[in-house]
Amino acid sequence: MSNKLAGIDVLLKTGAVSGSTTVLGGQTGATLNRSTNMIEVTSKDGEGWQENLAGIKSWSIDCDGFLVNNDSALEELEDAWLEGTEIAVDISYAGKQYTGNVLISDFPNEFPVDDAVTFSLSLTGTGKLIKNPS
Repeated sequence: MSNKLAGIDVLLKTGAVSGSTTVLGGQTGATLNRSTNMIEVTSKDGEGWQENLAGIKSWSIDCDGFLVNNDSALEELEDAWLEGTEIAVDISYAGKQYTGNVLISDFPNEFPVDDAVTFSLSLTGTGKLIKNPS
């Protein structure tokens, strides 16, 4: 038996900041991005090697999927984008659950003549990304 994880088992949930989250219907892919700003502190006593300190952290989620009629999570995302309000997100896998609040930074829909209607979504974390056991 393999210890590898299947992406199909990872669901992105969204919802109101003060309420519960709902699975984003039609989602086909998601990426949890985590970054640290590096602060260079190289000095002459570093023996010719660059030295850094960890600075401010940031995170975001990119995802895509098929548009699904009457999907409540997608409707909440539409409203949050129009109003410029924060939404809560939850992404869980391998016994880990990451939660936090985000703003929608990009939300295009694609309408090809020869394929299904799709969406892409870029969510920028605002505040701490919290890691909980799921």
